[in-house]
Amino acid sequence: MDVSYVKINDVTKKLQGQIVLNKIDLHLEKGNIYGIQGKNGSGKTMLLRLICGLIVPTEGSVEVAGKKLDSKNSFPESVGILIEYPGFLPQYTGFKNLQLLAAIRKRIDDRRIREVLEIVGLDPNDRRKYRKYSLGMRQRLGIAQAIMEDPDLLLLDEPTNALDTDAVENMRSLLLRMKQEGKTIVIASHDREELEKLSDEKIIIERGTIVGRQRSEEFKKAGVTL
Repeated sequence: MDVSYVKINDVTKKLQGQIVLNKIDLHLEKGNIYGIQGKNGSGKTMLLRLICGLIVPTEGSVEVAGKKLDSKNSFPESVGILIEYPGFLPQYTGFKNLQLLAAIRKRIDDRRIREVLEIVGLDPNDRRKYRKYSLGMRQRLGIAQAIMEDPDLLLLDEPTNALDTDAVENMRSLLLRMKQEGKTIVIASHDREELEKLSDEKIIIERGTIVGRQRSEEFKKAGVTL
C-alpha cells in the first residue's frame, strides 16, 4: 500500500520554453526528513515550489495529502514554507509581521506567535523593526513563520543560511522533534554534510533531473553520524 504524503508523478516543468524540472518521480512519506542536494541552479528551489503549488507541472501530476495540485487547487492545506527570502514588512517588528500573517487564516493566536519566536531564539518583546534585523535574525523569523501553524508538510530552502552554530543546533533539534510528530520535512541545500546529519533520505538533483538517492544507512556506512 502506498502511504506517501507527497506524490510527484513523471513531472516536467517548462518556463519560457526551457525545461527546469525533467521527468521527476518522487514519493515522500510522513515522519521523514528528505534532503534535496544540488548546486545553485540545479532545480532544488524549483522542486520545492512545485511541491507547495507555487508552480504547476507542464506535464505529470503532484498530490499532497491525497489532493492533486493544479491551477484550481494550487496550495496544500497544511504546509509551512521558507523559500528564498520571505516578504516581511520592514516597518514592523518580527512579532507584528507574524501577527499579520496569522490573521490571513486565523489558525493561531498571539500566544502561539510568542512561543514560536522563542523556539527559534527571538525575543517576542523585541521592539526593533524588521529592517534593523541582522541576517541571522531574519532567517530565524523566516523559520518561525514556516512552523507557526504547525504544518504537516514543511519545506525549507537553505535554512541554515546566516545562522550561527547555536542556532543551527537549535534548528536541528526542532526538525527532529517535528519528524517524531509525524511531519514530512523537505530541506533543500548545497551543504551535503548538513543534509546528511538530518535526512532519512538524500535526493541529488542536477540540471532539473534527479540523478541519485541515498538512505541514511548509506551515510552511516560512509562514516557520517547523526
